[in-house]
Amino acid sequence: MKEEDKLLRKYGTENPFTVPEDYFANLTSEVMNKLPDQPVSDFVPKQPTRWDKIKPWTYMAAMFAGAALIIKIAAYNPNPFDNSGNATIAEAQVEMISDEELDFVLNQSMLDDYSLYMYLTDASSIE
Repeated sequence: MKEEDKLLRKYGTENPFTVPEDYFANLTSEVMNKLPDQPVSDFVPKQPTRWDKIKPWTYMAAMFAGAALIIKIAAYNPNPFDNSGNATIAEAQVEMISDEELDFVLNQSMLDDYSLYMYLTDASSIE
């Protein structure tokens, strides 16, 4: 605070910057006079063609056709792990893990008991 008081006493609170008289009154006209003359362009907006009008609808139809194709392909083989091609369920591969590893994985998954129960019952249900 001492230094600020010294500076205020030495220089005062007066604004040292000044602007010439009527500077802002003539500013716009001076700037406009300094701008170069731009030729007037003969821009004519292009009329949209028929393709320009139907392009969004075509893209949307293609998107829906692609989504339907993907769903059709996914529904064709409902069990991707069954390579035999018939209606039997593929043999499940069983891997034995220790209780410590199972506890670690379950703790890391942060599932509550009900969510874990629902996951296990849905995974083992055969329809």
